[in-house]
Amino acid sequence: MAKMDQFTVNLWVKMEPFIVGALQIPPPSKFSLHYLRKMSTYVRMHSSEGYYPYLFWPMWRHIACGKLQLEKDLAWLYFELFDSLVERTAEERLEWAEVMLSCTTEEEAEKQRNKLSVDTLQFLLFLYIQQLNKVSLRTSLVGEEWPNLKSKSYSLTGESTNQIKNWNDSYHQAFIQNHLQDLLELLLDPDQLSASSHSTHNSLVTPEAVRALSFLIEGSVKNNRTVHPLHQLALWQPLHASSGFSKISKAFSFPKLESWLRTCLTGNPFGISACLKSGKKLLWAQQVEGATKRAKIACNTHMVPSAHRMVVMSQVYKQTLAKSSDTLEDSHVKIHRCCESFIYLLSPLRSVSIEKCRNSTFVLGPVQTVVHLHSCDSVKVIAVCRRLSLSSTTSCTLHILTPTRPLILLGNQAITFAPFHTHYPMLEDHMGRTGLATVPNYWDNPVLVCKDNCDWKVFRFLSPSEFYPFVVPFEMEGDTTEIPGGLPPAYQKALSQREQRIQVWQKTVKEARLTKAQRKRFQVLVENKFYEWLVHTGSRQQLDSLVLPAAGSKQAAG
Repeated sequence: MAKMDQFTVNLWVKMEPFIVGALQIPPPSKFSLHYLRKMSTYVRMHSSEGYYPYLFWPMWRHIACGKLQLEKDLAWLYFELFDSLVERTAEERLEWAEVMLSCTTEEEAEKQRNKLSVDTLQFLLFLYIQQLNKVSLRTSLVGEEWPNLKSKSYSLTGESTNQIKNWNDSYHQAFIQNHLQDLLELLLDPDQLSASSHSTHNSLVTPEAVRALSFLIEGSVKNNRTVHPLHQLALWQPLHASSGFSKISKAFSFPKLESWLRTCLTGNPFGISACLKSGKKLLWAQQVEGATKRAKIACNTHMVPSAHRMVVMSQVYKQTLAKSSDTLEDSHVKIHRCCESFIYLLSPLRSVSIEKCRNSTFVLGPVQTVVHLHSCDSVKVIAVCRRLSLSSTTSCTLHILTPTRPLILLGNQAITFAPFHTHYPMLEDHMGRTGLATVPNYWDNPVLVCKDNCDWKVFRFLSPSEFYPFVVPFEMEGDTTEIPGGLPPAYQKALSQREQRIQVWQKTVKEARLTKAQRKRFQVLVENKFYEWLVHTGSRQQLDSLVLPAAGSKQAAG
């Protein structure tokens, strides 16, 4: 007979729903457990009307606007945000972009949106985890602890990262442990709840409910690196006695299932804590004279399944870092406390979080889900991405191509939005692989998510007179030779007028018929003015940092 330890299971909380799916703002008050329980009952009672097991957009709009009192735009935001977590091929994403492009009126677009649906139970869990960023001192409501040594995780610099909840896998585990009973009760059929909407000792959990919980939890059998969704492990024959599954009722015992989950839940072996502790340290950054701390870059891509790839970089200071590599592809990237640097990550990426950086430029390959900026100052981001969100940022400029409206969350000042204005040879190929098209493009249609605490004056659009295209200064193979989708007419016109002025100037110089000595003096004057401009704009530092001892301008291909 096989030994029991052969069937020991480790379960952990998945990071992606929190990194990508949890908005960095307090959730709407109606996302409380009380109202979500009501919603859970309501959708089952109307299962024949497009509410359950799949929730269609018109039905969610009815619940969100009519019962939870959300604005339609906010209701769509959560629906669309959840959809970005659903596995879809790049081709499916591109087909949807074509469908929306073909719509000539808002009525036609809404008719297409009405065809969209999401898994109802998973969507309920998604709404519940928005509590992650709820601000409250009452642990009974959010399960939040006062900081203590046991619950801390640390950044690359050794600092506590408790306040950055979306990337804190220790906090994710504590959140699920603290709210496990609520999550399971949310998934119960109404007839399995008591009059006070709680579970009983006899409550039964359906396999469909456990399948939904796989949205948040996965695991593996001891000594086996293969990752399985929660429901596959819970339904595995050798584990029936532990997980509480009965072949007779074809359901799980609520108390046994909850107990098994609590016993098996452990730290995420693919999370940021594990990446920093045992991940591969990358020597991408140089150690610059004058830096107070060493640049640190780590990844786990050599040791984890493809869905859990992660790269973390911190303290890159006064240099240019450029990469296009297998290590980056489809990875979640966290960039932390970088200063006065130019960072090029020219590969298709899963998500990017830029935190506490200042006076730096980030040029990103297409980002399949979200780019989020938090607590940044004087940062420029150039990216094609599914979604952009900002919180607590100041004086940042965003050159963006995105099919969704940029999200302005809390605490932002002096934000500038501008059209995407660069290209590199593999860009269009990378866009195709991430399912991102050139249209629709909502870079100039941001939304203030927290209208009560935000002012429309926190952002502006870059004036065409201030606009200049950006050149990626590296040699790479590929077919892209121009900005995908082109530039908006006003910006293209400004560039054309500037080019005309340059041609006039060149003609004037040519017709001046300067002597050889005059040409030499004139050249010195122009070069001096150009040098002053380089120093004044900070471009001199970027040019100097591009000069590498051996790799030269082909660093990006490394």
